[in-house]
Amino acid sequence: MVTTVLGSCVAVCLFDETKNIGAINHYMLPFWNGKELASPKYGNIAIESLVKKMEQLGSKKENLVAKVFGGANQLDHKLSVGQRNIKVAEEILAELSIKIVAKSLGGNKGRKLNFNTSTGEVFMKYISKQSE
Repeated sequence: MVTTVLGSCVAVCLFDETKNIGAINHYMLPFWNGKELASPKYGNIAIESLVKKMEQLGSKKENLVAKVFGGANQLDHKLSVGQRNIKVAEEILAELSIKIVAKSLGGNKGRKLNFNTSTGEVFMKYISKQSE
């Protein structure tokens, strides 16, 4: 079981039902700017690294499904970091032909996730700013 808490960050959970293995990332910003270290705090790096790790564990891309969470707009900006994080996840997963089978995205509340990496189950609850 992996637990994470999300505000504007996004988490992508990948699961391979043929191997019963899963992995999760948690990224803060949509795109790596090419200047600093190519860190998994950036969505494009985090998603590519997650897929690569699943492949190293023996998964094939065509057997992967995704569950995507987070991207709350907690600062009332029109084009928030959360919305850009969501867009990156949806676009990259579509490019990789990885189907999103569950999601809870956007809004103005944070989320707490528990991801069971051996069953693919995700338990999510909303959290308010007071309980973070």
